[in-house]
Amino acid sequence: MAVTNLEKSPQMTQRTTELIEGPLNTPSMTSPFTTDVDEGDKKLEALGYTPVFKREFSNWSSFSFAMSISGVYGSLMSTWIYGLQAGGAAAIMWSWIIGGAGAWALALSVAEISSAYPSSGAMYFTLKFLAPEDQVAFLCWVSGYVNLVGTVTGSAATEYASSQMLLAAISITSNFSYMPTTHHVVAVMALLTVAHASINTLPTRWLNRLTSGYVVFHVSVLVGACVCLLAQKRDKHTLSYAFTDFQPTSGWSPPGLALLFGCLTPAWILTSADSTARIAEEAKDPSRIVPKAIANATTFTYIIGFLFNLVLVLCMGDPRDLATNSQPVAQLFFNAMGRGPAIVFTLCGFVVMNLVAIPGIQSGSRTIFALARDDLLPLSRVWRRISRRSQTPIAAVWLYAALEITVNLLGLASETAITAVFNVCTVALNLSYITPIVCKMLYSRFERGPWHLGRASVFINLWAVAWNGFMAVVFFLPTKLPVTPENMNYAIAVFIFVLLFAIGFWFTHGRHYYTGPRTRARTQRSFDMAIGRGA
Repeated sequence: MAVTNLEKSPQMTQRTTELIEGPLNTPSMTSPFTTDVDEGDKKLEALGYTPVFKREFSNWSSFSFAMSISGVYGSLMSTWIYGLQAGGAAAIMWSWIIGGAGAWALALSVAEISSAYPSSGAMYFTLKFLAPEDQVAFLCWVSGYVNLVGTVTGSAATEYASSQMLLAAISITSNFSYMPTTHHVVAVMALLTVAHASINTLPTRWLNRLTSGYVVFHVSVLVGACVCLLAQKRDKHTLSYAFTDFQPTSGWSPPGLALLFGCLTPAWILTSADSTARIAEEAKDPSRIVPKAIANATTFTYIIGFLFNLVLVLCMGDPRDLATNSQPVAQLFFNAMGRGPAIVFTLCGFVVMNLVAIPGIQSGSRTIFALARDDLLPLSRVWRRISRRSQTPIAAVWLYAALEITVNLLGLASETAITAVFNVCTVALNLSYITPIVCKMLYSRFERGPWHLGRASVFINLWAVAWNGFMAVVFFLPTKLPVTPENMNYAIAVFIFVLLFAIGFWFTHGRHYYTGPRTRARTQRSFDMAIGRGA
């Protein structure tokens, strides 16, 4: 059923035209690239936006996209150091079990909300429907900027880790005669970012094809690495060792508190559920496909990540030989299997991280597009434009890539500084997810979509908010005592700066014109019918 009772202003018509490069010859109520309106476009129109993307992502490709964002094989290689330094084997295993459960609850909560309000604005946009009307503008403004910072720093960290893995493989090939420097890492990172951004200028159908094959490659690499490690490592640890050997070196009292720092690994890997929600305007039947992709991919990642962690712990040898290495898993491969297999599996990690970075830029550019569509960013008219050639926001793609490179240039100044910026990623993203979940529970304005958690919703929401709110505080603490200028966790300073900037920019600029997401007016009945409620 087409939605006809939507109000449209001259300003909205002008803004819709600005989305597309060049003149339009098609009605503003339908996508400028298609002549028919599918169910996903009807729902988007009911939310108040004019469709501008082509819907290419199916059930499988959306699931694969969600899996690629987590990139458990490569991401675990780059973040395994947190659990290792937190206390060795037991810290790695229990931090994944406990921390992963909290991240899984958060992902399910995000999936439920994204089913009700599927758009590229994702959690930022949902505040329009979940928060009280007099708070929508301020909450959307701050949440939008905090989410953007979290997204950019997360993608920048992915590019940085990709560069480190490639150079680690080269170092192993040279029998460690070559040791990468920070300048080398940053230079390779910049080249990779440009390459990944160039791929994101392709039409959506090509991005869909690239993403669709990811899961098969990723699972093959995971299984291959596990089988080779278990077959070639002679002196393996026992299962009892994996869950009981705890070697705290942090200086925290009680020592078990250090285990919490290992929870950064599952939080990092499982925290980007919102990224899949960003492609809602490019997915078919997004109110069902997108939340299913988030839930299924997060659950699969949680399970397979546990198994991969277990294999690594059983085969790691003495953890003290790995704890000082920036790429401990690559060193583990070398120690357990020798140079050849270590090079192969480290390069596989590099490939996986590239397949994380490409959809990361796609998701990040859709974040910029969604914020610019609502006039939340400076020069919004530029960043919300859609290319006629690729049907994607190319200007937003290159802005996002430039932001990634800018963040990583901090690595040239200080390793401590770049680490602090990377650590802000998880806290910033989780805060932007928790905000709509809290509003959902407090204000009772939420009307669930086709995919929902049923009676378990309240419990899962409460667990997600409580755990991730608690971990936001933990991630700001220094991981070692006594605190020195070298081991101090400066993430809190970076986060406070981001928060003060967003709030200050609101009072000096945003509050004078920004009233929340710039959607057309719609009636509740038209929205309910389009979204499939009460049918």
